[in-house]
Amino acid sequence: MNRRSIKLVAMFAGLLTALIAVFLYAAITGSIRITAPELIAGLLSGTDERVDVIRDLRFPRIFVSMLAGATLAVSGALLQAVMRNPLADAGIIGISAGAGVFTMVLAGLFPMLFFWTPLFAFIGGAVACLLVYTFAWQGGLSPLRMVLVGIAVHMIFTGIGQLVPAFVRSSIGQANLISASTFSLTTWGDVRLLLIYGTIGLILAYVLFPWCDMLLLQDKTAQNLGLHVVRARVALSAVAVLLASSAAAVGGFLFFVGLLVPAIARICVGSEHRVSLPFSALAGALLVLVADTLGRIVAQPVEIPASVIMMMIGGPFLLILLKRGGRMYGN
Repeated sequence: MNRRSIKLVAMFAGLLTALIAVFLYAAITGSIRITAPELIAGLLSGTDERVDVIRDLRFPRIFVSMLAGATLAVSGALLQAVMRNPLADAGIIGISAGAGVFTMVLAGLFPMLFFWTPLFAFIGGAVACLLVYTFAWQGGLSPLRMVLVGIAVHMIFTGIGQLVPAFVRSSIGQANLISASTFSLTTWGDVRLLLIYGTIGLILAYVLFPWCDMLLLQDKTAQNLGLHVVRARVALSAVAVLLASSAAAVGGFLFFVGLLVPAIARICVGSEHRVSLPFSALAGALLVLVADTLGRIVAQPVEIPASVIMMMIGGPFLLILLKRGGRMYGN
């Protein structure tokens, strides 16, 4: 085993260890506090009422936060490869906002179609992504222009999202949930939904990772190597939309996860997507779980939304990227 392989194994082992440690801490900390041995014993025996509450209320929240972080991080990695720009993120370019609007409409008009919420969110995210491609196209797709158009699309859908509750009264609760991202009302049903749609997206992302690597090159170079650049961009964008929309449908808006985590992955394990995508998934799960856990405990009994914690972390990081010049991804 060479030095790089040892480094990668150490990175993944450390990340996985940190994720397990935070998972256990999140499970035993909160309004109900127990020790890890008591938690394990209660899960095995099923006779501890405190453990029953944790299993039914806290565990779904933990799993949803981890799955949302993993899907958003991988979505951001795909979008950054597609646009060759480290500033690309589903939250910034409007995909999450589009998904959120369609989710609110579904919740208000067809609440019985709960299982199909991620599908409607995907449609909303796809509409937002299509608008980005349509208005960014000028004889080709400029990565910088795509980001700028995406910011405008995000503002449009954010404004629409503020108007939806006025017309669909029963969606107000869902609207607040989407904007707050506290995960406080998540259930095992939400876990199943995100697990199904998120797993499909993560598998597709890993299957298509060679295209991500080729898109790091200039378009003409990638075409000479046999890649249909536009087709690859559209396919990878569709997978990114599926991942981000699933997270938005269940977990709400979480900005900067797809911006921050892929950048950390490139620093830690390099730009090869065969390695950086699974690393991003684990790191995203850890980051959002940390944000949600901090939001639960730092100001008890008041709860700070995970989205607020992420904005406090991601805002300065974005300024650092801009200070460095926002250089094109892969250049």
